[in-house]
Amino acid sequence: MIGEIDKPDVLQKLRDIRSVIDELPIVTQTQYRFWKWMASYYMSTIGEVMHVAMPAGLKLNSETKLIVRKETDSYKIDLNEKEFILAEAISIQEELSISQVQDILDQKTVYPVIKSLLDKGILYIKEELKQSFKAKTEEFVSLTKEYLDDKNKLSEALDLCSRSEKQTRALLAYIDLSRKEQWVPKSLIYRIADIDNSIIKALHKKGIFIVEEREVSRIGTQDISAQQNAPLNPYQEKAFREIKSHFESLDHVLLFGVTGSGKTRLYIELIKEYIEKGMQVLYLLPEIALTTQIVERLTHVFEGDIGVYHSKMNNNERVELWNASLNGKSLILGARSSLFLPFSNLGLIIIDEEHDASYKQSDPAPRYNARDAALYLSTLTGAKVLMGSATPSLSTYLNAKNGKYGLVKLLERHGEAVLPEMKIIDIREKYKKGLMASIFSNDLKDAIKNSLNKGEQILLFQNRRGYAPTLQCRTCDFHAGCPNCDVSLTLHQVFNELRCHYCGYRHKLPEECPQCGSRDLNKLGFGTEKIEQEIQGQFPQASVRRMDYDTAKTKSAYEKILNNFRAGEIDILVGTQMITKGLDFDNISVVGILNADSLLFFPDFTANERAFQLITQVAGRAGRKEKKGTVMIQTFNPLHPVIVETRNYNYAQFYRRELSERKHFLYPPFFRMIRITIRHKQFKAAEDAAVLFANKLRAHIGNRLVGPTVPGIARLRGFYQQQITIKMEKDKNVVIQVKKLILEERDKLLELQGKKSIRFSIDVDP
Repeated sequence: MIGEIDKPDVLQKLRDIRSVIDELPIVTQTQYRFWKWMASYYMSTIGEVMHVAMPAGLKLNSETKLIVRKETDSYKIDLNEKEFILAEAISIQEELSISQVQDILDQKTVYPVIKSLLDKGILYIKEELKQSFKAKTEEFVSLTKEYLDDKNKLSEALDLCSRSEKQTRALLAYIDLSRKEQWVPKSLIYRIADIDNSIIKALHKKGIFIVEEREVSRIGTQDISAQQNAPLNPYQEKAFREIKSHFESLDHVLLFGVTGSGKTRLYIELIKEYIEKGMQVLYLLPEIALTTQIVERLTHVFEGDIGVYHSKMNNNERVELWNASLNGKSLILGARSSLFLPFSNLGLIIIDEEHDASYKQSDPAPRYNARDAALYLSTLTGAKVLMGSATPSLSTYLNAKNGKYGLVKLLERHGEAVLPEMKIIDIREKYKKGLMASIFSNDLKDAIKNSLNKGEQILLFQNRRGYAPTLQCRTCDFHAGCPNCDVSLTLHQVFNELRCHYCGYRHKLPEECPQCGSRDLNKLGFGTEKIEQEIQGQFPQASVRRMDYDTAKTKSAYEKILNNFRAGEIDILVGTQMITKGLDFDNISVVGILNADSLLFFPDFTANERAFQLITQVAGRAGRKEKKGTVMIQTFNPLHPVIVETRNYNYAQFYRRELSERKHFLYPPFFRMIRITIRHKQFKAAEDAAVLFANKLRAHIGNRLVGPTVPGIARLRGFYQQQITIKMEKDKNVVIQVKKLILEERDKLLELQGKKSIRFSIDVDP
């Protein structure tokens, strides 16, 4: 769909419609308006938005077919062995796909052979459209019309199979199962009656059963019994009334609730109300793989009648959920991509952990923020939006304080749970006094020991995976670096490899320095792998597991670790930010943050905000029930404002200080930002293009433009980078003009000789 026109250009030759692919549109008008807005706002194309939005199973692909020309005789033309084999194979089978040609010739590169046969006039090519989606089918069994119409004849059917115990079991199993549905899956009869297909065939031959292949849903409603929720406590009741009151006059509400206050419980009550009104609800989660407990909880509350949509699903499942959404599926849980689903009657959008960085897509375009996009979608659909967080993003909280959004606070933990005690450990002093056991301070080590003695569990957080971030030669100061990126290779001892976390480059761990030959190699720093090894050495009797991208790549692996932790089979869980979300366990008494400084000193204006959010979120995993937990933060900078504010749970102070700095240095939420990255395989080409582009823009927008500069990672995946930042006032007209100017100057630059290989990436609201 590219738009509509009232009057076609008569000079342009119009083509006839050959066939209609879908009986009903798979993309709604509301969706298309949403896509157009997203393409405009995030400075991408409608095609790029469509590519991200639609499941692959709904996109038509073309397949190349090779067909032999009947008028040619391959025996009369000079062909080599492979050309002759291919020509003969096509003449026998009439047409072949490229993959079939590769199998016949037993080689991957087949295009030279095909081109030669095309040049010699033996073949021609046909492009054939094919649909990726395949409906799931299953064989079902029913009684024949004779026995369906007259139930009294069932005794005759039983007499017909009286000599076969298995046939009798199969028939009785069907009769029992058919009380709910006339058509019963064959597989279900197999399992209950303990038979195989030969028995069904025998009953079919006797005229008792008919067998039919039918389409079945991959996302069918699960048969799960409902669970009763505990009644709302007084604080939750008050918050619930305030949310509904705000919704009477405002479309967007922020629920500011501390960790463990029961925000999900309020979500459930709202979801029930909107479903009872016959409206759809979209529940957005930052990362679907990290929210297993929420999915499980809602599945029980709504008896399995929910849809879960995310990138880990296969293409066929995504197509079926797309169609279910179009047909009015009442509750859908999803990651950011679920925003693109075709809702027919959307009434409520819940954005859980609205502050989370995972809502922002970095690549490919459009580089959108799902939270902001959801707010715009609500204006198209008339839906209400509830954003929830214990650490709201500064922009959201500012909008709430200014009255643009409703603000509801829930600052009491649910039940007997109390906020954990925060302890700041100055590891600079600990190192001086010799009170560090490797990477653990004596205070943290004692807390872990006491917790294990009481049979309680521990979380250890370090936002860096691998064993060590750098491998250094003590003799010549060589550092192992990535050949494609200007970063150090991370040591993964369990794989005996050095790995780049940006481009995926791998290299076997060297035994000696490749520069000077020295064997004195130093593993600098520490990641989750080293912490796991060290803590196991300190507490050999404890069960220790690690949860990071290396150990929990798949949803099933993640769930297995969580289930083991819930069952008490894991005493100490070490992890990256994966352990900061979705964990609600009763027995966690100690949370250790081993290096808070790695979160603080990062070259980004949002570093302090993200550090405050991440530390507060991981701290919230401790003491979720009646036990008061302890959070121990190891740092070289105990007086850093963010550390102090986190220790005191002082969001208000953090909010005032951080906003003051943002305003002074012209950063969001007071100014709008666009970040432009220019890439090329040669440094000089990237630099020249960036300077030329910046000068063209600066002539129009003046000091709103900063740069070009070399970013923190100068070379990424083989491309040198230059960065330009534009800060502009929050004026709609100014923003529109600047965006238009950027696109115009980009297109002009790419038309210049020698500039076509320059790559641009535009990030709005980085």
